[in-house]
Amino acid sequence: MDIKAVQSSYKRWAPVYDRTFGAITNVGRRQAVEYINGRSGTVLEVGVGTGLSLQHYRPDLEVTGIDFSEEMLAKARAKVRDLDLKHVVALRQMDARTLDFPDGHFDAIAAMHVLSVVPEPERVMSEIARVCKPGGKVVITNHFKRDHGLLSRVEQAAAPLSNLLGWHSDFEIETVLKEPDLAVEMQTSLPPIGMMTLLVLSKTKA
Repeated sequence: MDIKAVQSSYKRWAPVYDRTFGAITNVGRRQAVEYINGRSGTVLEVGVGTGLSLQHYRPDLEVTGIDFSEEMLAKARAKVRDLDLKHVVALRQMDARTLDFPDGHFDAIAAMHVLSVVPEPERVMSEIARVCKPGGKVVITNHFKRDHGLLSRVEQAAAPLSNLLGWHSDFEIETVLKEPDLAVEMQTSLPPIGMMTLLVLSKTKA
């Protein structure tokens, strides 16, 4: 996925995202936030988009959101302002491949429906692991490639259109799981029809 294609795609998506893809991914988003709400401290949301999840975080958490798209961030900032979300401490434009935070900075990191969008997802996962505290949690929701069935054939057909669509339909889960400093704690399928997966990873090393 080319970074300019991502930027162009999400400029197109921003005005209608909440009513389209945002609505489809709502279940996974709510479950990811519910898990994080069972913890305490600082939270980083990578790919915060239009800020659909921000109002659902527990108000005593300190939430920072980043996104590459200024158009998406403008929508998120409007939500923070209109809903008076004081627990959102920052919304910053940033490339997830080079996070501008120190090592071991966050207690929990959310990456919801973003890893099949970004260029160099392995590099993004490395950065996520770096800024997560030892013992911290990384909560991921995403669509991952299937190996068989009708949906698998649809994914293969859509794969050449990734730059146009703004996401990889054939994104493999191994891309996420190969980061050596993160260990799988939980993996579960999500509706609709198990299209999405919820992953919880633990930071294992200092």
